[in-house]
Amino acid sequence: MAKALDGRVAVITGGSRGLGRAMGLALAEEGSSLALVARDADKLEETAQACRSKGARVETFLCDVTDESSVERTRAGVIGAFGAAHILINNAGINIRKPIHEFTLDEWMRVTNTNLTSVFLMCRAFVPHMKGHGYGRIINMTSIMSHVSLPGRTAYSSTKTALLGLTRALSQELASDGITVVGISPGPFATEMNTPLMQNPETNAQFISKIPVGRWGRVEEIGALARFICSEDAGFITGTDILIDGGWCAQ
Repeated sequence: MAKALDGRVAVITGGSRGLGRAMGLALAEEGSSLALVARDADKLEETAQACRSKGARVETFLCDVTDESSVERTRAGVIGAFGAAHILINNAGINIRKPIHEFTLDEWMRVTNTNLTSVFLMCRAFVPHMKGHGYGRIINMTSIMSHVSLPGRTAYSSTKTALLGLTRALSQELASDGITVVGISPGPFATEMNTPLMQNPETNAQFISKIPVGRWGRVEEIGALARFICSEDAGFITGTDILIDGGWCAQ
């Protein structure tokens, strides 16, 4: 039986773990081929094997998404391997939590380059290959921190809010090509990035108290949302951002 994403090729940055892994597994279940992009070779191969177990064709690419030449090598590798790209998920991201007066410029630029500049580089590289198919999906992983914020999140919130603006603008550029551009804004999810918060009983309790549904999000829920956005049923959704936060921002 044909699957919803048969014949589609999805490029996923930060594809070795966390939300990237969850989205890769979800798209693999729907028949998509995967180009998983990350810096950790062992984790990348581990995720690739998990996706292959679902019947997907998977290729892995070691890449520093903040580096122009590294992104270009990845672009060439993906197109050489698959011949096309239909889905681009910009998931790579980092967070440095500290007061603004304690930030070094290098730390600020690390967050900016990873969370924002990498999306520009990946979109610039892959958008030309996404045109001409009458279908395309770009998912940018924004954050509830692009809507609200907390102390110590100046760099993270700044980059995620800017990414929301990029999403809106790019959606206008690509609408006539049948390519949608959608942001996913996760709230607190049980990922490696949030492990320090979850392992601190006091901080963990504070976060849980702010989530109306009373729990951290499960990564599989992000995978399910990405799968829907990539489906034909979501073709009228573009230039917007979908909150998946257990009700955090509704308060």
